[in-house]
Formats: sequence, structure tokens, C-alpha cells
Amino acid sequence: MTADSDIDRAIMQMVMDPWRKTAMVLAKTEEALRKAGVQVSWDDIAGRLEALDARGDIESQGDLTLWHNSEVRLPQVKAEER
Repeated sequence: MTADSDIDRAIMQMVMDPWRKTAMVLAKTEEALRKAGVQVSWDDIAGRLEALDARGDIESQGDLTLWHNSEVRLPQVKAEER
């Protein structure tokens, strides 16, 4: 079984500053892990996306369970912190 931290690292390489469709992040993460010899399901990756969102490591908009109708990005610095 793949460690959550391995999946998290792969996800964080796919999440960018601009919003990206959740489905694209899932697909690209699964592809990168598969090329590294790791078999993981989209459901497992989606679960880690939700955990990263809950921790504040990424931001989301929309319902993350609706992969084609939600988006994720890296957390944005608040205007007053810039």
C-alpha cells in the first residue's frame, strides 16, 4: 500500500497557483504515480485531496466529490500579508 505522504507529494506537484479542475489533478497525479510504479486509485487520490484541503495545504472551490465541477489551487496569500 502506498503511504499517504507519497500521494500527497505527488498531488502537490500537480496543484498550481491558478485554479485547476480536480479531475485533471487526479488524472495527472495517478499518471505520475503509475509511471513511478505505484498503483493507486482515483478514489484514494481524491481522499488525500480532501485531507490536504482540510489541513489548508490546498484551497478548493466547489464540491470536491464532484471532480469535474470543482477546482483546487495552492493557498493564496491574503492581500494584507503581501
